[in-house]
Amino acid sequence: MMSDFSPISSRPRSEEHSIAMTKASVMLYDDQMKKWLPAGGAQGFSKVHIYANERANTYRVVGRKISNHEVVINCMLTKGMRYNQASATFHQWRDPKRVYGLNFPNVAEAKAFADSVAEVFARLGGA
Repeated sequence: MMSDFSPISSRPRSEEHSIAMTKASVMLYDDQMKKWLPAGGAQGFSKVHIYANERANTYRVVGRKISNHEVVINCMLTKGMRYNQASATFHQWRDPKRVYGLNFPNVAEAKAFADSVAEVFARLGGA
């Protein structure tokens, strides 16, 4: 059976729609260097969306750099994932391959995004 989610494409399919959007710096944790690095290799804000396909009950985080529209994150949110609010403006989570971080410009945007993630996990049946 073919999935409605295409892990290679960052463009939402017609079955997906954005349920949350924020501006944040997307970071990836480098295990070997033991430090956070900016996704895409350079600092800068991205527009980060949570896309939902409610028919398939799938959700993903997709972010594009504001400066050049480069896709810097395309990650499924799945049941059992833990979303950690490490500080008021820095949140992180992991999938089997990577540790992702979002550095928000202010507490209000961080809280709104965290609330959206909590709603996703509730729809998925808990985290």
